[in-house]
Amino acid sequence: MLVPDRRPRQRTYHRAMPRLVLATTAVAAPMGAQVYEEEIARRAAGALAAHADSRWAVDRVVARSVRSPLPGNRRLPMGRLGRAGTGARRAAGRVVYPPGTLVHRMNLELPPAPHEVVTLHDVVAWRYSDESAPVRAAAEELRRAAAVVCVSEFSAVEAVELLGIDDPDVVHNGVDERFRDAAPATAAELASLGIDRPYVLHAGGAARRKNLEALAEAWPHVRSARPDVDLVLSGPAHRRRDELFAGLPGVHRVGRVPAAAVPGLVAAASAVVVPSLHEGFGLPALEAMAARVPVVAARTSSLPEVVGDGGVLVAPTGPALADGLVWALSGDREIAATVERGRARADLFTWERSAAGHAAVWLRVGR
Repeated sequence: MLVPDRRPRQRTYHRAMPRLVLATTAVAAPMGAQVYEEEIARRAAGALAAHADSRWAVDRVVARSVRSPLPGNRRLPMGRLGRAGTGARRAAGRVVYPPGTLVHRMNLELPPAPHEVVTLHDVVAWRYSDESAPVRAAAEELRRAAAVVCVSEFSAVEAVELLGIDDPDVVHNGVDERFRDAAPATAAELASLGIDRPYVLHAGGAARRKNLEALAEAWPHVRSARPDVDLVLSGPAHRRRDELFAGLPGVHRVGRVPAAAVPGLVAAASAVVVPSLHEGFGLPALEAMAARVPVVAARTSSLPEVVGDGGVLVAPTGPALADGLVWALSGDREIAATVERGRARADLFTWERSAAGHAAVWLRVGR
């Protein structure tokens, strides 16, 4: 007679593969923050896989407004969410993100996730009234996050002092490989932008923190010393920029330049100027250094951290900027040495290194 085996069966439990969701927003005109998002998203899976004991699934949430024609996989009332209180935003986050995941929220407008890492590029929304107003609940959400990633030591200090964030992680940005020893734009390409002489380039916005007043004050002195050199201003159209530089000699406003053309425009410049009072990182300076172009930057905020000895750091005033630019355009032998130091320094800032730094944060808080 067969006696049934009454011993309990052993069950095999498989731990679910941890899942990382990178949360971003769709935008029509990508800027520096969107470059960061895409570069990290492109490398996230590989950076996690570099850890022998790590197997992660990586997904994206790309949010867009309710009526937006832009590509994405979530539609959200972005304006209403930005004004909503903490409770409503947390409720939205529980719906938007898959349960049981680690979310890296790369845009503060997006609702928070139950378990998340958040990127804070800078605190300009809290510092400057002409910037977009901060998301109402952002500071509290940042304090609740499992980790906050700041893109510079400067931004991390600001986050601690202004927003009360506890021990943020610093992970520097990288520089696009297209800028490393980029080929200068051809004469025909420059002519299509109305440029037909050597030029100093300023690339970026026109908010108060960009300190264009000091550059406008400096330019007549630079032009007087170097009448053969023009000033090229690239970036979104802005009335303030137009008013500041109206009537100044040798100034060309070329608007927003297609991304594919930017490395050549930078590489063809005689110098790049970054006069900002406040930068969370200062990517235009790093891009110029990678392209072997002299950089004149204000000795403020994160710029010394990024530029180091690879550029000319000056006070953020008109006279100091003028002196720095005139020297950078002089052909002095030390300028060539500074450019070489800048090129070597740019090699320290790669998106692969940045992705590895992000992966270290994800692994720490995601286990």
